[in-house]
Amino acid sequence: MNKVFFIGLALVFVVSCKSINNSKSEVHPEIGKMAEDVRNETLRSWQAYKKYAWGHDALAPLSKTAKDWYEEPLYISPIDAYSTLFMMGLEDETRLIEAYVADSLNFDKNLDAKVFEVNIRILGGLLSMYELSRNAAVLEKAKDFADRMLPAFDTKTGIPKYWVNLRTGQARGDTVNVAEAATYTFEMGVLSYYTQDPKYYQAGKKATLAIFDRRSEIGLIGDVIDVETGEWVSTQSHICAGVDSYYEYLYKSYLLFGDQELGRLWQESIQGINTYLAEIYNGKLWYGRADMYSGEKTSSRITLYDAFFPAILGLSGDTTRATQLQHSWDYLWKLNGLEPMVYDYKTSASSYPAYDLNPEIIESAYYLFKITGDSSFYKMNAQYWSDIKKYCKTDMAFTSIKDVATKEQKDYMPTFFFAETLKYLYLTFTEDQQSYPFNDYTFNTEAHPFKRSHFDKNLAADYLGFE
Repeated sequence: MNKVFFIGLALVFVVSCKSINNSKSEVHPEIGKMAEDVRNETLRSWQAYKKYAWGHDALAPLSKTAKDWYEEPLYISPIDAYSTLFMMGLEDETRLIEAYVADSLNFDKNLDAKVFEVNIRILGGLLSMYELSRNAAVLEKAKDFADRMLPAFDTKTGIPKYWVNLRTGQARGDTVNVAEAATYTFEMGVLSYYTQDPKYYQAGKKATLAIFDRRSEIGLIGDVIDVETGEWVSTQSHICAGVDSYYEYLYKSYLLFGDQELGRLWQESIQGINTYLAEIYNGKLWYGRADMYSGEKTSSRITLYDAFFPAILGLSGDTTRATQLQHSWDYLWKLNGLEPMVYDYKTSASSYPAYDLNPEIIESAYYLFKITGDSSFYKMNAQYWSDIKKYCKTDMAFTSIKDVATKEQKDYMPTFFFAETLKYLYLTFTEDQQSYPFNDYTFNTEAHPFKRSHFDKNLAADYLGFE
């Protein structure tokens, strides 16, 4: 699809944000108003970032200062924000980011970057920027960045080390969690497709297979592994933070590229998950923690990142469990008007009560609204947005919360707030629009969109190197 058509899509989206589709307005008369509200708040927050943190990784909205992840900035907020700003039709903002990336962004920096984090944010964001803009210079930046990441995968198992130096390629950190080990098939598959070079996807898939092949006889994996020996450092099995996106990418990479082997891995994995991790407690469905070898429950401690799971359950066809689980998470949100980072569903205690503007519960509500058509999920996101504005909004942007009970604010706006939280809210409230139909797009774990029809499955097998 050419650039002219994408520009047309953006223009249509701008116009549609200001009007309500007559065929749907009687069902959801507030759609246009709520979508415009999210769009306005996104622009307001973005302008605050530009004013106080331009060129840096993130905004500290209370102190009106900038924060960087490393010794030098990697421009993470703009890269993460681009696809959301584009989908909202904010063309002046996206042109600014695109021009900076194409002309000025330089990754030749003597710093050690966290491979997992920069893969989903920087590589994923740049690839989506190319997907939406078709700017060849942006693709070159993505390829350059991936080439700087690849040395981390040069281990005995193929699982990448935790850190990689973007200038020297020197990698370090032999102990990683499963998400850090094997959340690469999606971005690297997209890059292999665009460049017709299978080395990227093959590196990501080798890491994924290294994890899957070390599962127990009952089909469970641990959560921390040594990248050189392949030995499990922790044998606790769960879908929580530290594992989550590994499972997400089994299904999404299969969905986007048609790699049947990954589809098989998902099917085998979900059987063990539902058998040993799922649990009904006080009438609510949760996914707890168990020993990977025995399947015996070890903990009822969950993280708010786990709220992504209803989305992937629904996307893979299990709407019954997806719906049950989403209502469990909705219950947890409503306890305080925000959800805590860590929560024990049996003791009702939180060992880490912060809320960092996370998107996962919003993402799942969006998915289930689109998949089922049930307006209760739409109403969930309307409530979550109302609560975020009530407790997290500042005079210039939004900020994280130290404690969901006290609502004390802390001075940080994560980059994923632009990439994910605001995007999923906006897409929920523009459900009557046709510019970005739900079934036409697959999102990476950072919510960067890729149109499914752009990836021919026959060509993908050749470009990515799978059978």
